[in-house]
Amino acid sequence: MGTLRDAAADAGVRVGAAVDADSLRTDTDYRRTLSSEFDAVVAENAMKWGRLSDGEGCYDFTDADDIVAFANRNDMYVRGHTLVWHRMYPDWLRPWSRSEASARRTLRTHVQTVAGRYRGRVDAWDVVNEAVADDGGLRETQWLASLGPEYLDRAFEWADDVSDADLFYNDYGADGLSAKSDAVYDLVSEMVARDVPIDGVGLQLHVFDETVPPADVAANVERLTELGLTVHVTELDVGIGEAVVDADEQADYYRDVVSAAVDAGAEAVVTWGVDDGQSWLPARGWGEAPLLFDERFRRKPAYHGVADALSK
Repeated sequence: MGTLRDAAADAGVRVGAAVDADSLRTDTDYRRTLSSEFDAVVAENAMKWGRLSDGEGCYDFTDADDIVAFANRNDMYVRGHTLVWHRMYPDWLRPWSRSEASARRTLRTHVQTVAGRYRGRVDAWDVVNEAVADDGGLRETQWLASLGPEYLDRAFEWADDVSDADLFYNDYGADGLSAKSDAVYDLVSEMVARDVPIDGVGLQLHVFDETVPPADVAANVERLTELGLTVHVTELDVGIGEAVVDADEQADYYRDVVSAAVDAGAEAVVTWGVDDGQSWLPARGWGEAPLLFDERFRRKPAYHGVADALSK
């Protein structure tokens, strides 16, 4: 049997995983699995503002640089994640008491410092992450409070000024058909109408309490692509527990949802981690063994479900 990377190449899509920088440096099995099975990477945390900067104007790009260098050596597509988010920002930004001018300058400097550093080496950026609240309105964040709704447009414009990457809006809970996915659709369609330089939408697709019907995922992908936007599944994981009861049901769901997304036009499928031992879901009580490889990097039924979806 070939690899996921082989199957994805045959299908004309990317298949990737979120990467932990420490594991990448220290675990040979992790590196081998990542480079042989996947052709795309995203930094799990290493490119988030709070991990990059411990003082205003001070950046440590060591972890992010290591991930990008590994990907470039292994001919892998790189998704940058994320430039603007309401969480994991550095302590020096707290407490939030900035004027509009200060907030604009601070955010623009960060977006352009990070995106500009990786020009030509990062293929896509999640420019803004999770700006829509669960009720469908814009999330109350420091950026909305200081700059108003225009901060989204400005972030994309600032990134576009310094980067040649495709620029994405990324969110959770907007994967199928729901009030939130409608709100995300409205948000990005209005950005397209305003000629904001947005190229795509990332659908996270974390599955742990209930499954998202694959047909709804397909319908959502189709309507987003009809706007002229690229769609990536960006953070896929399926915890065994409430959503699926065992490894076989997990494999069936992976097969069905990946097949539906790719058939509808999604151009990349990225799991949120490489192996079960690195997943964030079990520690939160959100399901067990959610990824394609177990803790010993052995292929699981879920792996074969994705391989089947890409090989049909």
